[in-house]
Amino acid sequence: MPGNSTVLQQKSDCMTCSFRELCLPVGLTDEEIEYLGNLINYKFKVRRGEYLSHAGSDFKSLYAVKNGSFKTCVLKVDGRQQVTGFYMTGELLGLDAISPEKHTCDTVALVDSEVCEVPFKKLEEIGQNIPSLMSQLHKIMSREIVQDRGVMMLLGSMRAEERLAAFLLNLSTRLARRGYSPTDFILRATREDIGSYLGLKLETVSRSFSKLQEEGLITVNIKHITLHDVDKLNLRIGNSAD
Repeated sequence: MPGNSTVLQQKSDCMTCSFRELCLPVGLTDEEIEYLGNLINYKFKVRRGEYLSHAGSDFKSLYAVKNGSFKTCVLKVDGRQQVTGFYMTGELLGLDAISPEKHTCDTVALVDSEVCEVPFKKLEEIGQNIPSLMSQLHKIMSREIVQDRGVMMLLGSMRAEERLAAFLLNLSTRLARRGYSPTDFILRATREDIGSYLGLKLETVSRSFSKLQEEGLITVNIKHITLHDVDKLNLRIGNSAD
């Protein structure tokens, strides 16, 4: 069992999962999804603050987030933690470990969560019989690369309020894709984690939230966030609204 996650395994059924279209099975026939579910058939709980994987540990599996939220982070040379990403329901964890065959970061649950374990060797074997499955994996990996590039551009060219606006809009888009409200949601990450991810100090994150709220673009109630004008937020970071 990875990290110190709760030892509770249950059968996972891709056929009845409400997020099947957001995970690996997208584009597969019902027969192929059932085949995948029979071979990759375990889910387990990871309590808030527990580690799903540790940096430097051997890579054996990918993990599909069935519900909950996670952060990934690395330890910098000065001993500080650097947050490298946030993941939610329907997303895959561990893609960065495929090439080095070692996990490159720690993965920690932000809330009580549940994941489906996808042993990578099994996935490769299945992929030989279901080419569309590996095609979907490649698309997911490509999306991760594009997202990472977007974060680098965000850190290099935006002011503090713009970085925060871009972060909130990214969450909004991902939540909408999962059928949740894109304008009214709970932030699972702490202000400190958000600052680490965006390259901002804690006080700058708090000031940026206050600034966006003063402008009437958002309302902040502790972790509860309401976006009042997505179009104006997009204009704030130089994007045209979709």
